[in-house]
Order: sequence, then structure tokens, then C-alpha cells
Amino acid sequence: MKATIKVEKEVTLTTLEVNAGVRYWDSATVNGIEDSEEGELIPCKDGERWKPIIDIESGVITNWTKGVTASVCYKVCDDGIYTVKDDTGVVITELDNYVPSILCPVEDGYGDYIHMNIDANGLIQGWSKRLVFEMIN
Repeated sequence: MKATIKVEKEVTLTTLEVNAGVRYWDSATVNGIEDSEEGELIPCKDGERWKPIIDIESGVITNWTKGVTASVCYKVCDDGIYTVKDDTGVVITELDNYVPSILCPVEDGYGDYIHMNIDANGLIQGWSKRLVFEMIN
């Protein structure tokens, strides 16, 4: 006989992967310059998507271009997929929904915006790793 059961276990959350459909790329400044409508300056752009990979513990975007600073205020609404993975790469949770508050350390994004300032090392200013619990609960 087969059955599906819930198993509770402790995991180490390590990565938050963002896959966001940005409506207005020029809602970011990169190295103090307003980005173009096509988002030509912002790191982590992949086609028409913004795909930063964030180390949950440190708040550093691991695929960021070193030496680049940015301030983003991207309107995403419900065109985002946010994936939390553990230290073995296993997906713990994946939200296909509104922008989670963890991606808004600058000001409230109301579920529609990603608001963040990123320094030259890829560190998200004001990062609060505790907010990841809102995503997995």
C-alpha cells in the first residue's frame, strides 16, 4: 500500500532565486545612471527577466557583477517566481505570486514592487534574512 505523508525535518536554507518579469527597466539606476527602457545596464538580466540569485545568510547577490551599484524599484506585480533552496540545491518552496516582502528592504512594495539598493559587492542594503520565513510558512 502507498501513502503520502508529511515529514518534518531541519534544513539549511541557502539560496533565494528570483525570476521576475520587470515591466519598466528604466525604474533602476545603475552606477548612478538611469537604466534604459531595455535594461541594458542592470546585472542579472536574462532576456526579459531579472534573475538575481541571493545568498540568504548574507544578502549578497551571487551572480552580481562586482563593482556595479544599483537602486531598483521594479514593478513586477504577479509576474514573478521566487524559489528558496537548501544547501543541497533542493527546492524547499517556490512562490509563483506577488513579490515577497524580503525583496523590499528599502520600502514596502505592496506585493507589486521589488525595492532594493545593491552595493558594489552585490550586497542588498538592509537585508533581513528572517523574512524568508514568511515565504516558507
